[in-house]
Amino acid sequence: MSHPVLRNFTSLAILGTLTAAALGQTWEREEIGFESVQSRARDLANKPYAAPGGDSMLAWMNDLTYDQRRDIRFNPNQALWSTEKLPFHAMFLHPGLSREPVTLNEFTSSHQQKIRFSEAFFSYGPLIPKHGDLPADGGFSGFRIHAPLNRPDFYDELVVFPGASYWRALGKNQRYGLSSRGIAVNTGTEGADGTDGPKEEFPGFREFWLRKPQENDTQAVFYALLDGPSYSGAYQFKVAPGNTTIVDVKAVLFARAAVQRLGIAPMSSMFWFGENSRRRFDDFRPEVHDSDGLSIRTGSGERLWRPISNEAGKQEFTFFDMEKCDGFGLLQRDRRFSAYEDAEAAYHLRPSLWIEPTSDWGPGRVMLMENPTTTEFADNTVAMWEPARIPQPGDRVEFSYRQHWTMDEDPSQADGRVVATRTGVHEWQAEQRTMAVEFVGNALNQQSDIPLTPLVQAVGAGADRVKIQGVTVQAMPEGRCRVAFQIAPAAEGGKLADIGPVELRCCLKRGENFLTETWVQRVTP
Repeated sequence: MSHPVLRNFTSLAILGTLTAAALGQTWEREEIGFESVQSRARDLANKPYAAPGGDSMLAWMNDLTYDQRRDIRFNPNQALWSTEKLPFHAMFLHPGLSREPVTLNEFTSSHQQKIRFSEAFFSYGPLIPKHGDLPADGGFSGFRIHAPLNRPDFYDELVVFPGASYWRALGKNQRYGLSSRGIAVNTGTEGADGTDGPKEEFPGFREFWLRKPQENDTQAVFYALLDGPSYSGAYQFKVAPGNTTIVDVKAVLFARAAVQRLGIAPMSSMFWFGENSRRRFDDFRPEVHDSDGLSIRTGSGERLWRPISNEAGKQEFTFFDMEKCDGFGLLQRDRRFSAYEDAEAAYHLRPSLWIEPTSDWGPGRVMLMENPTTTEFADNTVAMWEPARIPQPGDRVEFSYRQHWTMDEDPSQADGRVVATRTGVHEWQAEQRTMAVEFVGNALNQQSDIPLTPLVQAVGAGADRVKIQGVTVQAMPEGRCRVAFQIAPAAEGGKLADIGPVELRCCLKRGENFLTETWVQRVTP
């Protein structure tokens, strides 16, 4: 699930200017577009996979510490497009910061040029040991796009591609948090459920084409060529900065080999502990996470909320099958600073990532994978769309979607939504567990002669081993509405430990009208 790309990647690039002379490359007449990149991907798929090379020249970087890597910085006079007062600037990541080199190109409607490496692009601070010459054809680790995101006179980081097929984006006043990637291949299959499955693959973006922006452009546009042992592919990205930054993704994949699991629009995030956690850590902060739940909007209109947990001590999977998906994402709903008390990490400013399909994905399921962690330094949560039919060798697959990098607490537009999950066992009631689910929403606070009705259910395997009792609805401060209930063994004289994992669902109704999304949680009492 994790990949050797530095998770909390810190900016190594600062604003500057890159001239055509500095590029050391003349423009070549060639029309670049999605079709031409797709043709290259098809050609790759028709050949045996060849792993990329070229990083042996950077052996001296392998032993650098985190602080030493931070001491390599992009020169302030070397940013692409900045001298022409265009709406976007591009900056490059030094080769060797990711495992595999990436080729970068600049293009217009009729020409392209390769961006060749030059040590003049970077400054090497006093922490960096002496090193040999780096060849101009060695490529880069990735790139960043900058734009006037937070104020008109400064170009902030907008989106970064730091290696493999990962990227992260920012909206206004946001801090980097969860990551997205091109596709997920065999994620969670290795050793899943006690079986020996195929090893996860990490296809990488091998080459990018960055379109030179026009003066009035509102989107940055670029293409990427993906390659890996089982898939090659072509990607188109259109990035529009704003309070919510929109990334439109279009992709065509070519299957080279059969896989056990394919993930579309995958994302990974970090959850260490939150208000719903029974597994606590010795830390001064109340909560530590980049995302606190999975939100889903099905094609039938149902909204689901699944809080993330870090309880089981083993890898956990949850699947949500549906004929059509209207959207899903890992969200950071709690936006209060007091929930985290961390001025440096600023978890309250980490973006949520909401995915909306813009093509027909067909039937499939949303997969949530949760891995145990004892630190905040690893992405341990993955969400993705798994199509019902896995492509076979020789298949061509096309799909598109829109990403919302947002601070919106309710991108699924549920209105009535979960804002907290709490749980505990009273020592005087050792054989029942109290659950409390808190909702907010405009309809919950409207005056009505019809009372709110909670609907609480145990579903699936284990439902017959549990009984639900003591269900109440309470009005809370800040417009919250709490549904509290207890779960206990169904068998007379039973123990909580006898119940085992059980799936619980909870929502609020008024008459026949459902007013909230459905809270879904797997609980081991």
